[in-house]
Amino acid sequence: MTWFATPLGAVLVLFILRDVFHTLWHPTRHGGLSRLVMVSLWWLSARLGTRRRPAGLAGPLGMVTVVAVWALTVAVGWGLVYWPHMPEDFSYAAGLVPSEHAGPLDALYISLVTLATLGLGDIAPTSGWLRVLAPMEALVGFVLLSATVAWLLGVYPALARRRALALRLSHVRRSRATAEALDSDGGAALLDGLTSALSTITVDFLQYAESYYFHDVDENTSLPRQLGYAVGLADQATASRHPDVQLSASVLRRALEDLATVLDERFLRTGEGPDRVFAAYAADHGYPQAPGRPAGGGGSGRS
Repeated sequence: MTWFATPLGAVLVLFILRDVFHTLWHPTRHGGLSRLVMVSLWWLSARLGTRRRPAGLAGPLGMVTVVAVWALTVAVGWGLVYWPHMPEDFSYAAGLVPSEHAGPLDALYISLVTLATLGLGDIAPTSGWLRVLAPMEALVGFVLLSATVAWLLGVYPALARRRALALRLSHVRRSRATAEALDSDGGAALLDGLTSALSTITVDFLQYAESYYFHDVDENTSLPRQLGYAVGLADQATASRHPDVQLSASVLRRALEDLATVLDERFLRTGEGPDRVFAAYAADHGYPQAPGRPAGGGGSGRS
């Protein structure tokens, strides 16, 4: 049955490379394996917690697990490629008996050493095509390391932008901005700033879908906790007499609708309008109720 190991190993390696590609470099179609890992850990964290996700660890642990699964599966795949050709196509260091070091664990050892670019040299390929294949595995190991660093450098700035927007909404909510204050050039500028930030967050969810699975314990930096207030703010500003505020409110409403569409199509699947989508988003992150909407004469205080 060792003849079957080489094609099976090649399939595993190609499957992981495809998953990495669709997770990091073609994010409009996310990798199936990475998405499955993130969703599974998110579901498990919901079962372990009561009102809140336990310490907000689902996202970070999910990313660590995805990278570990990528690396381990690639190592196993390349080990399966090596195994049928041991010991005939490999050279062994003095003191090693080839026949005693030709099993699947030895093949996995060679694969891990090569993937990690350690270059120990105690067991090395001698066949022509294997001597080409081993450096290719080392190159894939370097690609996985670089991809992991790039992933981290992309996700955490996206999280910072999301939290900054939530905190800004919290500031507006806690300042008890009145309808009269919004009905001005300053109100229009405020709404425009929120619209710009929402557009950026929408793109972040498209580019880094895994950022959805990061839970923010502090309600003031939690976007699902604050989005309900943003909807109410847009509704309140729509009734303004100031033409610039009316235009800004209309654009803000479109930005909220676009964000709701992305959240619903990629994560929630409610098929409802923005209000219901944002409520489902809040509930999925452990916030069963959103902050009160701004009243006619002023916004609600901290809930």
